[in-house]
Formats: sequence, C-alpha cells, structure tokens
Amino acid sequence: MQTDSPVKRYFTATVASIVLATLSTAASAQTPAPALPPFMEPIAGHTVSTPAETANKNVLALNIGMFELYGDAARVFKKNILSQHPVILGLFSGAGGRFILYRPDQPPLEAPQVPIVYQLLKSIGHSTMALTQVVGPYLDNPADQSWRGAMLAYRSRMQSALDGLDATPISADWRDNNRTILTNNIAFMDDCLAKGTISFAALEAFSKKQGPFLKKDITWAAQTQVAHWMKVIGEWKQMLGSDWDKTYAASNTIYVARQNNVLFSVLAQFFGPEAINDRLLLVETISFTTTPDDMLESLTRVIGDRSVGSLFFGNYRLMDYELMGGDARAAIEAESAKRGVKAFLPPVVPFGSKQWPTLVTPGPGPATLADLK
Repeated sequence: MQTDSPVKRYFTATVASIVLATLSTAASAQTPAPALPPFMEPIAGHTVSTPAETANKNVLALNIGMFELYGDAARVFKKNILSQHPVILGLFSGAGGRFILYRPDQPPLEAPQVPIVYQLLKSIGHSTMALTQVVGPYLDNPADQSWRGAMLAYRSRMQSALDGLDATPISADWRDNNRTILTNNIAFMDDCLAKGTISFAALEAFSKKQGPFLKKDITWAAQTQVAHWMKVIGEWKQMLGSDWDKTYAASNTIYVARQNNVLFSVLAQFFGPEAINDRLLLVETISFTTTPDDMLESLTRVIGDRSVGSLFFGNYRLMDYELMGGDARAAIEAESAKRGVKAFLPPVVPFGSKQWPTLVTPGPGPATLADLK
C-alpha cells in the first residue's frame, strides 16, 4: 500500500502552483487591454521600436544633449569674454551699417549712423535698377497689360522724389546727377505707358544710358560710408588705448557681399593683417541683416571652440576649420582615384592662416566698376 508522504504532498503542490501560474499568465496575455476613453483616441497608439532603433536613438541623444550643454556654456563664455575683452560688432544695415562697442563693465556704445545722404543716393540708384523687376516679366508682350498698375504707382513715387530733391541734404554738385537719374526713369516709364508695351531694345537702351550716372552715385555713397566709419573706428581705437590689442571684432556678410565687404575692410585697416581670422572675423549669415545677440553668440562659439581644439588636439586654431575636413579631403582624393579622375580641391592652408577671408587669387577680367567701360 502506497503512503501519502509529506515529500510527495509538497511535490504535488509545487507542480500545481506552477501549472496554475502558467495558465494565469496565458490567460492574462490573451485578455485584451481595456479600451481607452474616446478622448484619448486622437493621440493614442501603439509604438514599435526595434532594439537597434532604440540603441541608435540613445546614442544620437548624446549629440542632441551636446547642443544644450553648448548653449549653457556659451552664456558663461560670453560673460567671461565681455568682462575681459572689448568687442566690436559691425552689422550690415540698409543705413550703411551699424557698429557697436562692448567694453568691460560699461554699457554698449552704439556709433552714430552714416549720414542720411548715403541712404538717399542708394535709394535713387536702387529705383532705377528696380524698374527691371517691374518690366522684366512683360518684355515684348503687348497682350499682357498687367504691369501698368505697378508702373503707374511707381511713377508717382518717382515724381514725388524728383519734386523734393532740392530739399534733401544731397550736395548741389551731386544733386544734378540724381535729378538726371530720376528724370530718365520717369521718361522711360512714360514711354512704356504711352506705347502700351515694353521692348527689350528700349530697356537695354535705358540701362546703358543710366549706367554712367549710377556709377557716380555708387562712388559717392561708398565715399560717404567709408569716411564715416573710418572716423568712428579710429576714435574707438584711440579711446581703448592699449586694450585695443586684446579687442575682438566681427562683421557679418552674406555670400553676395563677402567680396570687398565694406565694414570688414574698414575694420581691417585698424586691426592689421595679424588680427585677421584671429581677433578680426568675418561671419557669414543667412540674410543681409542679423542681430547683435546672434553675432555675439557666433563670436563666442568660435573663441570657445578654440580652447576645445587646443585641449584635445594641441592646436588653438584647429576648430576654426571643418574638423573632419582634412580626413574628408583624403577620402575625396581616394574616391576620385577609384573613379579614375583627379580630385579638384583648393590648396591646403595651415591652421591659423591670416589670409584675407574672401577670394584672393588674381586673374584676368574686370574687378571693379571702374574696369567696366
């Protein structure tokens, strides 16, 4: 006769517990999740992420977090830089530029604007070239008269400018040139309106006629702008004294204004060649104008990154360059060789180059308005 031993009873109970737990888990897995309330339906859903996708996101999050750290550190760096160094910002504006001087423990000093004559000369010159935008889409197309309204409105503004020209501060010897420009503009518009069509031949003749007068206005505007800023920066340099040698400066530009950039070129006369790309920077922006805060942020980033480059790679100016640029250059050469072509790359330039930060290679062809006859 078999006995019901304690060991047997314990074993049976254990097996039963395991079976019951398994059945309970299976039942739970088959039980649908409770339905979400209707108000959650627009945003609810089941997300799916593979282990590889999750791992990638976790690693990429480090780079995203880096920019947050950069932002926090940049505010401290900016405060430290401005507490130890004077900083000059040159910002493009339609009024001939804007210069601001930051000095330790003092409020920002904004320079007076370029004389209004600069803006008047540019406005008159722009009015002539703007006519090409008014008429350009309608050349040699008499069936389309949709340009007439815009031209009539612009002609009214042109006439008002001409009528008040003598009351402007434009000097008498410059005023006649501008009267000619405005008179010619009005005559061209009247001819187009009278004929009811705009021919390319008429536009070309008008442009060639106005060219010499426009060149004069461009010359006078440049002289007005440069004379003003040379005086301002010269006075600031004298005021700063020995602190000038630790002053940083930056001006902004977009692509079309990079070559022969006026504000940067003025600053360079006072900073000298040894400061270019060191304490004097030309910062590219995505539009003509930018803000002082954005410029200070750009300048702070450049200076702060220099210390990082020195720490990790032993070169203070390394981070002024594309960090992967040297290795990418070698990779381009290798990939080009695989394709049987020679890599087309600029010369290798050492870190810390004082080269002017624009096109510097001379060549044939006109380089100034004076070269164009």
